[in-house]
Amino acid sequence: MTYTNFSIETDADGLALVTWDMPGRSMNVITQEVLAELDAIVDQVASDAAVKGAVVTSGKAAFSGGADLSMIKGMFSFYEEQKRTDPDHAAEKLFELAGSLTRVFRKLETCGKPWVAAINGTCMGGAFELALACHGRVAANTASVKIALPEVKVGIFPGAGGTQRVPRLTNTQDALQMMTTGQTLTPQRARAMGLVHEIVDPDRLIEAAKAMLKAGLKPVQPWDERGFKVPGGGVWTPAGGQLWPAASAILRRETYGNFPGATAILKCVYEGLQLPFDTALKVEQRYFTEILQTTEAFSMIRSLFISMQELGKGARRPAGIAKSRFAKIGVVGAGFMGASIAYVTAAAGIPVTLIDRDIAAAEKGKAHSEKLVKDSVGKGRFSQEEGEALLARITPSADYQDLADAGLVIEAVFEDRAVKTAVIKAVEAVIAPDAIFASNTSTLPISGLAETSIRPEQFIGIHFFSPVEKMMLTEVILGEKTGDGALATALDFVAAIRKTPIVVNDTRGFYVNRCVFRYIHEAYDMLIEGVPPAMIENAAKMAGMPVGPLSLNDEVAIDLSQKILKASIADLGAASVDPEHMALIDRMVDDLDRRGRKNGHGFYEYPAKPAKKYLWPELKTFYPQQPAEAVDVEVLKSRFLVTIALEAARTVEEGIVTDPREADVGSILGFGFAPYTGGTLSYIDGMGVKAFVALCERLAADHGDRFRPTALLEEMAAKGETFYGRFDPYAKSRAA
Repeated sequence: MTYTNFSIETDADGLALVTWDMPGRSMNVITQEVLAELDAIVDQVASDAAVKGAVVTSGKAAFSGGADLSMIKGMFSFYEEQKRTDPDHAAEKLFELAGSLTRVFRKLETCGKPWVAAINGTCMGGAFELALACHGRVAANTASVKIALPEVKVGIFPGAGGTQRVPRLTNTQDALQMMTTGQTLTPQRARAMGLVHEIVDPDRLIEAAKAMLKAGLKPVQPWDERGFKVPGGGVWTPAGGQLWPAASAILRRETYGNFPGATAILKCVYEGLQLPFDTALKVEQRYFTEILQTTEAFSMIRSLFISMQELGKGARRPAGIAKSRFAKIGVVGAGFMGASIAYVTAAAGIPVTLIDRDIAAAEKGKAHSEKLVKDSVGKGRFSQEEGEALLARITPSADYQDLADAGLVIEAVFEDRAVKTAVIKAVEAVIAPDAIFASNTSTLPISGLAETSIRPEQFIGIHFFSPVEKMMLTEVILGEKTGDGALATALDFVAAIRKTPIVVNDTRGFYVNRCVFRYIHEAYDMLIEGVPPAMIENAAKMAGMPVGPLSLNDEVAIDLSQKILKASIADLGAASVDPEHMALIDRMVDDLDRRGRKNGHGFYEYPAKPAKKYLWPELKTFYPQQPAEAVDVEVLKSRFLVTIALEAARTVEEGIVTDPREADVGSILGFGFAPYTGGTLSYIDGMGVKAFVALCERLAADHGDRFRPTALLEEMAAKGETFYGRFDPYAKSRAA
C-alpha cells in the first residue's frame, strides 16, 4: 500500500521503517490526511505477520512541529457549524472530534507490535504525543532536537494523551512544570526525565532504534502492565500530599487563573492518575473539549498560532514583487540599538556594515555583538566556529561610502530630527538608486523624516524593540509616499532575521508605543488618585500583563517619557499632555534624578545583586493615599486593559492599523498585552463590542473622558459587529 505522506520499508529482520515526509512542505505537520494514513499504517503493521516491529522517523530536518493550521482551524469552524445546525449535540460531536488523535495513538501502543520513535529534530506538541505513544524513543544528540508540549502557550493543552503519559513516565512535579509552562527540553533533559530512552549520534539514529526492537522491546506500555506505579508516588501518597496544594498555589501565583488551559492540565493529571489509563484518556478528552469552547482558547490560537504564522509568512507583503536577496545590509548608528540590529542581521547570515561617527565608536558597537556571541557560545547555543563566523560578517566603519553596495540601509541614531536628517542626506548621497532606506525611529513620524529624502517612495520605517535579539516583533511603518517595493524589501528583511512583522500607517508613536504609553499613563493617573503603588503593579499583573506599568516605565527610562511628553507639547500644544503627568515626571527626573533602571533609581530601587529591586518607599508620599481596602482591584484591572484596547481601537478608526491580526499580535509580542485575551481587539471581540462599550461608559463616568468609547465602537456596538467581521483580514483572498 502506498501513502502520500509516509513511506514504509521492511528490512530482512522484519523491521518496518516508517518515514514521515510530507511533499511540498519544509516541516511535517499533523493533518487529517496524515492522521488517516497513520491509522492505516498501524493496521498494516499489526496485521502483517512478517513485520516484527516498526520505527517511525522523519524524512526532513525536523521530526514534526505538531498540528497543522488547517486542523486547528477546522476544530473551531466545526464546532461553530455544529452550534448553528445541531446545538443540542454540538459539544458531543466536538468531544468525538477532539479524541481523533488519542484514538489513533492508543491504537498504535496497543496494536501488539513494538514501535520506536526516532527523533531527528524538533518534535513538538502532537508529534511528541505520537512519540510518547511509541514503546521506545531514541533522540539524535544534536542541538536541533527540541522536545516540547507547548500547547498551553496558545491557549489549549496536550490533549492527545500528553497529560496522561508524561506523568506516568516521569515524576509529577516535572511533568506539571513541563506542560504548564510549555518548556522546551534538550535530548539530555528529556532522557533524565525518562521521556527519551536513548541519545545517539545522528548518523546512528535509525540503527539504534532498530537495535532497540531487536533487543526485544515489549509492545506493552508500562501503564498497561499489572502492578504499575506512578513515578514518585501517586496523588494519595505523602509526596502527593505535599505536591498538589503547592502546585495549585504556584499556578495561581503565576497565572492568576487567567489561562484555562493551564488549569485544565492540573485537573487532567490530578484526576487521571487516580484512574485506569483508558478512563484517564476520556477525562483528558472531556477537558480538552471544554477548553476548545472557551473564548481564551479561540482567541489565543487565532492570534498566537494562526495569525502569527500568517504574518510571519508575509500575509501583508505586496504581490508581484520579486523576493529580496540581501548580499549586504548597512546599519548607521552603532549605539545599543544599532549594534543589536547588526547582531541579528549577522546572526541571520547576512553581511552588515556598521557605521558610526568614527571607527572607535563603530568598533564599540561591534563589541556588543562580541559579548552576545561569547554569552551564547558559553551557553551552548552555538559553537565557537559559528560565533566567529557571525562576527566576521560585521564590518565596523566610519566611511559612508562603504554603504554604496548595500541593498537596505537602516538608520538607528538618536531620536533627534536634526541628527536623523543629516544621516538621511549622507546615506542617500552614496547608496544605489534602487536601495531602500529605513529609519528605526520609535516615535518620530516617518512621513516627516521622509521629507528630507530625495526618494520618499523608497523610504520606510522599521521599528525594532529592545532588546532586539530577544524581542520577536518588528513594526514596519509606511510613510505617505512609501512604495510597495520598499514595503516588500522591509518585510523580506524582517523574515530573513526571523521576526514577526506588523505593518502600520504613519502616526506619532505608531501602534505599539501608543498603546504602551496609555498603559503607563493610566498608572500615573492611579498614583495621582492615591492608589498604593504596590496595588497598581499587582493589579496589572493580575490583569495578565507581564510586568507592572511602573516597572515597565523604569525599563523604558523615565527621562525618555519626559522627552516624549515635552515633544508632544512642542508639536501638538500643551493640551496634548496632562499637566499632572508632566509634573510627576518632572519631579522624578529633574528634582530627584530618578530616571529608571539605567541609573538605579526610578519608581523602583535597584540595589546591588543578588538583592532584588523593590518599589521606592517614598513614592507613596507623593499623593494622599487611599486605604487599600477602599480600592477595587477588579476596577484597576479593567482600567489597564480597557485603556490599552481603546487606544488600539482608535488606531483602527484612524486607519493606522488596518488588519486586526496585526493589532492583536503586535500588542502581545510588543508589550505582552494579556496573552489569554488574544490581543487588544480580540479582548474587545471576546466580550462583545456592546459589552465593551458599556464597560467604557461606566469607567468614563467614574474616571474621566479618556474612557469614552469612540464613534467607531459605538457604531459597531449598535450593529452587533466585531473587529474581525468588519475588518475581515481574509476578505480579499476569498474574493479572489
